[in-house]
Amino acid sequence: MKDTETDAVEQGGSLGRRNGESSRLESYVRGLLVLLALYIFIASVNMIGHGLKIVAKEPSGENFLHMLFGLIEGNPFMGLFVGLLVTSLVQSSSFTTSMTVGLVATGDVSLSAAIPIVMGANIGTSVTNLLVSMANVRRRLEFRRSLGGAIVHDFFNVLSVLLIFPLELAFGVISRPAGVVSEVLGHVRYFSDDPTKKIGFMKKAFNAVGDGSEKLFLDGLHLPPNWAGPIITILAVVLLFGALWLLVKMLQGMLQERLSGAFNRTLFRKPAIAFAVGILVTAAVQSSSVTTSLVVPLVGAGILKLRQIYPYTLGANIGTTITAILAALGLGKAPAMACAMAHLLFNVYGTVVFWPLQFIPISLAKGFAKLASRRRLVAVGYILVVFFVIPILAIVLMELWKKG
Repeated sequence: MKDTETDAVEQGGSLGRRNGESSRLESYVRGLLVLLALYIFIASVNMIGHGLKIVAKEPSGENFLHMLFGLIEGNPFMGLFVGLLVTSLVQSSSFTTSMTVGLVATGDVSLSAAIPIVMGANIGTSVTNLLVSMANVRRRLEFRRSLGGAIVHDFFNVLSVLLIFPLELAFGVISRPAGVVSEVLGHVRYFSDDPTKKIGFMKKAFNAVGDGSEKLFLDGLHLPPNWAGPIITILAVVLLFGALWLLVKMLQGMLQERLSGAFNRTLFRKPAIAFAVGILVTAAVQSSSVTTSLVVPLVGAGILKLRQIYPYTLGANIGTTITAILAALGLGKAPAMACAMAHLLFNVYGTVVFWPLQFIPISLAKGFAKLASRRRLVAVGYILVVFFVIPILAIVLMELWKKG
């Protein structure tokens, strides 16, 4: 009888060990799948930019962009809407600001005309976040949370423009200090090599998929750019939604609780830490779209709260200016430094004002997300109207007014 009881105890212990080992193995597998989904997610966001930039750099696309930039001189409102539209089309504020810095450095665009472009680019870059949040459109609660996490970035940028744009027009609150700094730092070349390649150590890894697809369709299959670009963009969107689906599945249950606790104890423990993380991660990947989009599914899954990611978003806005500043220091040209500093000052001013007043953008984000979760077409309409319809109509009407 005792032998039977002993055998039963040993069998139970063996079964418990096997169950424990199986549970640990399952956790490891789920963790690896989360990392894989995160990599595909970030790579697909970058890949979208690859495809759209191919079209933008094609002769007809370049002519269109140069035509738009040719309209801005003497009209700051035109510059604001051009910056918004171009960034929305190519899904990259870095592309818009880099092009603007180049035009300022060559003297084709003045600093006062470039500053509104930079402001518009700040608004346009948040369209990627909204696209990411649309992956949860069929699940009301997740969609509400993820949309709030995405659109808070947009509301911060819009509020910053509404406040700072009039002040710049009236008092030059950005152009004057940017000009002073450029006079002090802009005439000396501080780096012999491009420093942005050294700090963007993570960028190459995440760009591998986009670079590979570009070589495949352009060099391998010899497709024309106006075909290769849209195909790459469509494939990127498919990969993006697939990665988000896998990520949401993996973040459910036990792993969700563990990640939430880990984030609360570390990266998002305090607002200042989250702010610093936003700066560092954006400097490493050289894309605020990637950095801010990364937390959208985490908010949607309930791992992070809106108030936790807000300072992280502000840090990402600061971090995205580091690339242009380092590039300007490497060029040793005062106009380039002035434009880079203007971008930094805009985000610093916005952070100084709307971090203490964070209840405004956060309340707006929560209210809009609540409305859009009930009427999902509101979110689609917002993206189309704010990022495309309004800037296109504004540009057309201002040009017609100018000619008339």
